[in-house]
Amino acid sequence: MSVLWTSAEIAQVTGGAETVPFETTGLSIDTRSLVKGDLFVPLRDARDGHDFIDAAAKAGAAGTLSEIDVDLPAVKVEDTMQALRALGRAGRDRSNAHRIAVTGSVGKTSVKDALAVMLAAFGDTHKSARSFNNHLGVPITLATLLPNAEFAVFETGMNHAGELTDLSKQVAPKIALITNVAGAHQANFDSIEAIADAKAEIRHGLADDGVLILNADNDYTSRIRDQATEHRIMTFGTGNDCDVTIVASNHHASGGNVRLRVEGQQIDVTLAVSGQHWDHNAAACIAVAHALDLDLRKAARALRDVHASDGRGDTHEISIGGKSVTLIDESYNANPTSMRAAISAAALRSGRKIAVLGDMYELGPDELAQHAALSDPLEAAGFARVLTVGECMRALRGALPQAMRALQADTIDLIAESLHDEVQDGDVLLIKGSNATGLGRLATRLKGEGTR
Repeated sequence: MSVLWTSAEIAQVTGGAETVPFETTGLSIDTRSLVKGDLFVPLRDARDGHDFIDAAAKAGAAGTLSEIDVDLPAVKVEDTMQALRALGRAGRDRSNAHRIAVTGSVGKTSVKDALAVMLAAFGDTHKSARSFNNHLGVPITLATLLPNAEFAVFETGMNHAGELTDLSKQVAPKIALITNVAGAHQANFDSIEAIADAKAEIRHGLADDGVLILNADNDYTSRIRDQATEHRIMTFGTGNDCDVTIVASNHHASGGNVRLRVEGQQIDVTLAVSGQHWDHNAAACIAVAHALDLDLRKAARALRDVHASDGRGDTHEISIGGKSVTLIDESYNANPTSMRAAISAAALRSGRKIAVLGDMYELGPDELAQHAALSDPLEAAGFARVLTVGECMRALRGALPQAMRALQADTIDLIAESLHDEVQDGDVLLIKGSNATGLGRLATRLKGEGTR
């Protein structure tokens, strides 16, 4: 593997002092995921990461940042969090990669991953791991950026005002993309307009000659556009005046086709991921390719290799109680918009449909009404039974027709037991909820116990 940082470089960048020279090939803040050769960065949070330096050494860490004297080869610094940020800035500044920052209320991880697949067809591409999109994930992604990368895709998230300004300034992107604005994290904002303003902060780190890409079909795009007059703006959507226009599409259980128009060119995208929301995801990716002046047909061909990420629509043929079931794992997170998209995508599949739905968090004072409102799309999609997890989902259960109401439970074990009685051979099972509901554990358990 390529050397990411030497201890001398780390010391120079962070203002620290190396104890014993070492070289690293990666970086980790968690000993559970650390691999041999990583630089361990112990952070002080709910627990002090310095308490895990010995575990990092046993896991094969090449060295560590540290605020205290340790036996492991180290670069001693005053503040490990500030040192991580400095390392991130240095990783950014030593690379000539085209940096793309992606945010949005829904779909930012899927679009980030799709962009990484597409851009890899044109050169070495770096991207945020999993959902590394916050004050920790962004500097980690920057610090692990190799100098020879040609493209780098960063997911940037927020749940309060001011957060994206900081993250965007760290990334300093050439292209900033806002997938959409919807009612996520409403508990921390007075209105969706305030969420739009917070998303618009991504422009604050944008290069002077950078491009801001917006979803023209979103109700809040004009508000963002009014705040970004100093930057070049490109749009994608269904309107004929968009830079990337969605002309037509069709979708089926295992994918779909999207026809786009870009400056008179017809660009056809074939997808191996399902759901109408992928019309806009594909258009967003082609907009990035257009902004980078890449071959659009080559970019479209590359998007054929996009597959759903874990917990974001990946499907598995499993067995529950000896019955064959298609599992759609949407367990990573949820808000009302992504719930509707997942329900709509599941409707494309043949077979009797069952859902296990968990609470959607941070929706604000009308959270119960937003949960109950999912009843209509579930009925329209033809779901036979709905199992619910969490207090807010009681509102949905109460809104459902009696025949659709299955178990309401507070534990994953009870849901898992109930599924053995609920499912029938050939069923389609959708699992979705906010991450903290623990439905990801249920999906993992079902995959592990019954994958065929």
